[in-house]
Amino acid sequence: MKKFMALLLVAGMTLSLTACGGSTDTAKTDQADGKDTFTVGFDQDFPPFGYVGDDGEFTGFDIEMATECAARMGKKIVLQPIDWDAKDMELNSGAIDCIWNGFTMTGREDEYTFSKPYVDNSIVYVVRADSDIQTEADLAGKHVITQAGSSALSALQDESKADVVNSFASLDEIADYNTAFMNLEAGTNDAIAVDIGVAQYQLTTKADKFRMLEEPLSTEQYAIGFKKGNEELRDQVQATLDEMAEDGTLAEIAAKYKDYNLDQMLCLGK
Repeated sequence: MKKFMALLLVAGMTLSLTACGGSTDTAKTDQADGKDTFTVGFDQDFPPFGYVGDDGEFTGFDIEMATECAARMGKKIVLQPIDWDAKDMELNSGAIDCIWNGFTMTGREDEYTFSKPYVDNSIVYVVRADSDIQTEADLAGKHVITQAGSSALSALQDESKADVVNSFASLDEIADYNTAFMNLEAGTNDAIAVDIGVAQYQLTTKADKFRMLEEPLSTEQYAIGFKKGNEELRDQVQATLDEMAEDGTLAEIAAKYKDYNLDQMLCLGK
């Protein structure tokens, strides 16, 4: 009898604990649809917006913005490096909550639910410092490289650039811009089509190696991309960003990256 009663007691305790545990998990899940965390998908090889710092930790302009935003929303930030060419799969599968890392909204407005633009960006060409290339026309017969899935690639694939691209010896795609700059320095490629912030970062650290052509390939704006239809999370993030712009936090973060002109490129709140 004692053994039977003990079994009943253990079973009752187990049911009680399970119910409490289930209740807690449900509460967490109900927090903005499980959003006690805020998972940001980003390219870890995209300085100064997102990259691995000297201390081995993720850092960058967008990373700092996202971290502050998550803290104000009362959420734990999860920084998730992604293959840029697989960003849509990551977003649509729910593996990440948003794409926040130098993500161009221009031309993609119907594909995502976007925040307001927060950075004015340009796509530029970068060549070796000793190159005789001075203009886009000089790229005829040259080997040009850019990142796969990037807005630079989209700009080059625009119908208006068909004659220019057809004049290239090749248009190569690569997974990240760090490798593209290594290829440029090694002479494997003659020019890179790249975001101006990334170009400024490379020119600041290797001014004797590279230079930027004066005329941009295209102009565009960065925004935070959410899965199509996820207005609820977008609105929460946007309200927080507006608050950060109003109290000067965004300008303070941008000022840390003034060597790369981020203080001038910031457009939200101006």
